[in-house]
Amino acid sequence: MVLENNAIRLREIKSAIIEDNNIFENIQTVSISTIARVLKRHQMNMKQLYTVPFERNGEKVKELRYQYVQRIVELEASEPPHSFIYMEEAGFNLTKRRRRCQRGGNITMGAAISENGVLTHIPIIGPYNTECLVTFLDTLYRDLIPEQEWGQIGDDLPKYVIVWDNVSFHRSNIIRQWFAAHNRMLMEFLSPYSPFLNPIEQFFSAWRWKVYDRQPHTQMTLLAAMDAACDDITADFCRGWIRHSKRFFPCFIAREDICCDVDENLWPNRQECQEV
Repeated sequence: MVLENNAIRLREIKSAIIEDNNIFENIQTVSISTIARVLKRHQMNMKQLYTVPFERNGEKVKELRYQYVQRIVELEASEPPHSFIYMEEAGFNLTKRRRRCQRGGNITMGAAISENGVLTHIPIIGPYNTECLVTFLDTLYRDLIPEQEWGQIGDDLPKYVIVWDNVSFHRSNIIRQWFAAHNRMLMEFLSPYSPFLNPIEQFFSAWRWKVYDRQPHTQMTLLAAMDAACDDITADFCRGWIRHSKRFFPCFIAREDICCDVDENLWPNRQECQEV
């Protein structure tokens, strides 16, 4: 059943076994955990399926990826030097296990990474909004630029490019005004349907596991665990994630279709998947 339909679910397997009066005629009931153990014993992996939008490899999206790479390459080659900072917000829920009639507090971590490692990281209770983002940017600005250089204008001063996604409040007028007032800070938007292009996605994946390892149980200990987990992420990790995201650049320049990690189940050639 799994070989013929790799999208089948464990509950669907259970129903098929109980309803089958030929092969499974003596089985009247079976648990999902038993089915999972049988599959594992025979090295049959049930992998999570992802919804991949058709627009991901549309002509318009491929053109936007091409333009994004062109801008990044131009900024890397320009003077003064430009440092790239990847910024994102990710939600976290206090509840780690299923519990009846009990929910945890929603907490959001805003974080920025570069080749120098994790920069600013600010967790808040609730979701990020424009006001929170301005506070984050102010803190990031103070962390990046020495106080004696605040407000200085000069073509020879290093510039910082914040790379982030197209969420609406990233494009708000207040945020645009903030960048206009801080001339050494620039922003660059990622092309749509391209999460594999943003190395901070890998950061949050690793960071979540480090938060889980600390087993927080209350909102305050969770906030502390989220901060401490950021300190566990080294600059070497960040540089590796940034290098990995740039491996897609040649495909972008050639305007090729992009196959990313979630396509592994769809690729018959495992070697090709590993190479990409």
